Amino acid sequence: HKGFQFDWESYPVPRPQKLGIQVWEDIELKDLVEFIDWSPFFWTWELKGKFPNILKHPKYGKQAQDLYDDAKELLERIISEKLFKPKAVIGFFEANKVGEDLQVYKKDTDEVIETLCFLRQQKNRIQGSTEFHSLADFVAPKDSGKRDYIGLFAVTIGKSVEDYAKTFEEKHDDYNSILVKALGDRFAEALAEYMHKIVRKQWGFGAKENLSNEELIQEKYQGIRPAPGYPSCPDHTEKSKIWELLDVESITGATLTENFAMNPPCSVSGYYFAHPRSNYFIMGPIDRDQIEDYAERKSMEIREVERWLAPYLGYEV
Repeated sequence: HKGFQFDWESYPVPRPQKLGIQVWEDIELKDLVEFIDWSPFFWTWELKGKFPNILKHPKYGKQAQDLYDDAKELLERIISEKLFKPKAVIGFFEANKVGEDLQVYKKDTDEVIETLCFLRQQKNRIQGSTEFHSLADFVAPKDSGKRDYIGLFAVTIGKSVEDYAKTFEEKHDDYNSILVKALGDRFAEALAEYMHKIVRKQWGFGAKENLSNEELIQEKYQGIRPAPGYPSCPDHTEKSKIWELLDVESITGATLTENFAMNPPCSVSGYYFAHPRSNYFIMGPIDRDQIEDYAERKSMEIREVERWLAPYLGYEV
């Protein structure tokens, strides 16, 4: 397969300020508000549209405005009473690409402490394009002789969201309960955006970045933060490696269910890639040859891998 073609020789690998794990606990909710992307909030109520234009929509603009007013009121209370407890853990690690995997090293050594496994597109998505993407491509290959880096993160708004929603459920106030959870989701995504901005600064290339909130929401910055389970890396089971490398559970209290869903639900986790050409893509159908290779790399049964990647299989099981 033709992967991503890049001149690693002349690429100055950006080095993060410090390697290892960083814990962020004293995050002010009010600092996250400007990072909130409101559009998905309205989708919770099946109001499809882009914020703020949705407030002026001829058909459901009034409903959207009322909802927004209620949300802002609740938001004020959550902030002033510090009802949500955001926590984040991030980590920078030395890494290199080997095949379709990223080898993660113990600091300043060649000791591999973890192997992150990725998949590659097998069907051409873009007319005329000869590249088949894999996220592994955005990290310098081992044979380039250059050490590169991968970032990992897990952020959560904590159990506080469920607890606060419960106070409304007990009063049979479903509307406010849903409102609280929807705000919890927005805060979790905002926290992911807030931390990513800090990460780009620490990584050096985001230092001179001067983007409006609108541009941040549109991800006009360098680098990406895909999450296991998303279209460019659809395997949810890879989350367990993030949990292990960052010690997520003991630091943030967030856990993974047996289906690798994050608990509490208002949590986000994933990878940070710094490469200027890194981008999100859709995996598309995966053929049996790659599933077999992937199962071997992950020391998993083929059947098991097929179960986790069922929606992406390009063949009948």
